[in-house]
Amino acid sequence: MNNFLFAAAENDAIANCKAGGMGDVVRDVPRKISEKGDKVHVVVPSYGRLHKNGILKTNLNFQLRNTTYIAELYEVVPKKEFKNIHHYVIHHPEIEAGDIAHIYHNDPKEPFFTDAIKYFIFCTAVAEAIKKEAFGKLDVVHLHDWHSSLLLYLRQYHGLYTSLKKTRFVYSIHNLAIQGIRPFENNYSSLRNWFPDIPIDYKGLMDYRYQDCINLMAVGIRLADAVHTVSPSYKEDVLLPSRPPEFIGGEGLEEDLKKADNEGRLFGILNGCNYKNIRAAGSGFIYRNTVKALFRWLQEESKKYKADFLAHTGEKVMEYVGNRPKFIVSSVARLTEQKFYFFKRSPEAFVEILKKLEKVDGIFMLLGTGAPDYEELFRDFSYNYKNFIFTNGQSEDLIDSIYLESDLYFMPSLFEPCGISQMLSMRNGNPCLVHHTGGLKDTVEHMKTGFSFDGETYDDKIRNMLKSFDIALDVFQNDKTTWKKIKSNAKKMKFTWEKSVDLYYDKLYLLKY
Repeated sequence: MNNFLFAAAENDAIANCKAGGMGDVVRDVPRKISEKGDKVHVVVPSYGRLHKNGILKTNLNFQLRNTTYIAELYEVVPKKEFKNIHHYVIHHPEIEAGDIAHIYHNDPKEPFFTDAIKYFIFCTAVAEAIKKEAFGKLDVVHLHDWHSSLLLYLRQYHGLYTSLKKTRFVYSIHNLAIQGIRPFENNYSSLRNWFPDIPIDYKGLMDYRYQDCINLMAVGIRLADAVHTVSPSYKEDVLLPSRPPEFIGGEGLEEDLKKADNEGRLFGILNGCNYKNIRAAGSGFIYRNTVKALFRWLQEESKKYKADFLAHTGEKVMEYVGNRPKFIVSSVARLTEQKFYFFKRSPEAFVEILKKLEKVDGIFMLLGTGAPDYEELFRDFSYNYKNFIFTNGQSEDLIDSIYLESDLYFMPSLFEPCGISQMLSMRNGNPCLVHHTGGLKDTVEHMKTGFSFDGETYDDKIRNMLKSFDIALDVFQNDKTTWKKIKSNAKKMKFTWEKSVDLYYDKLYLLKY
């Protein structure tokens, strides 16, 4: 039996520990490993809350800032029990919940200041737990994004943790755009402050653009035994330099990624999607679930400043209860530059889409929260356009209804390492309209399983986005046979975790199964 440890910032196998797609991966991959008869331990920070009903397994003592830190390792109960999987959280008072999903901090003046501190503590505690064999003797440690990459720094440079070199370390990149860059010194949240006794290898750790800083994403790429991007096409993208907004590639780390590729350490393996035990919504409840979500948010203290807008949204939705639109386009996403840059920069293109929908008695439903400027943009659209319903919050019931009852799922991501929304939509037999980039290239084929757009220049992309939207509308209205075929092809596509995890064993873990 092989013994694995997964270390990450999110784990959707336990309640209230997810902000994005990484949480899904950290939930699903261990389940597939356990089905092979192997054992998995999954550890995340407690964020001051997740340890509360856990069982204390051990205290972890280690040195940071010339001070003895004592963190606690708790085993916690998952949402669903699986054989051979154990879930843990690390608790320490300085590992606090942030304002994004009660996980990440948003430090506008000094990005990553608070998060770096909590993940420094988390990673050192995990290193100590591995050294103490709190998870038994490990064969593979699988790290996810920059939040856990400091384990590779400790393994390489910290005298007390050289024993970690006996174990294979794999590093998955979920979002290359967020790199965890902090100063080497002269800052409370700096490498020197937290690890004063370790000589700094400036060349080996530095960010190319900010050479007085450590780049924790780069640390993962440079020091892991295997590096993994979450789709094959995204792997090809990141080997090339970014040319925003036309192309988002290696984000300044393409040379490191090329080196990893040349050394045979870089692999692009598509994420999977869950096709079993799906949390299914009932058909016909999309407006009821919208209204229920709105009432719930109206009662939340944190949403009080949005009360007028939530009431305005409720009023709009009620109009569609007895007068159902003929075509529903939808998007479910965090409101960020990655997901909606095209609409922010070219609002006139979004208005054109709404006008095209108006002609066919169609609506656009968008659900999400995120960057304040993006939230404001979509609230303004909602006030001005009757057929745009913006539900500015999070609701699993409503998300399920949107995936179930939409006619077309819209995903105009500027870049997309893999994407899960298009898979969830296709699982229900709903075609997607996507930007032809990263993982969206690997999952949606134009006029076969959905619709896509691309272009050499930014203006080409916007023009082609509108053209593809026209094609989708035209097929829906005037060519029912082709529409049914595209729906059926979308539903037949199976992006299974079985397939992906077999490749993990072969390429990343170097284990037989």
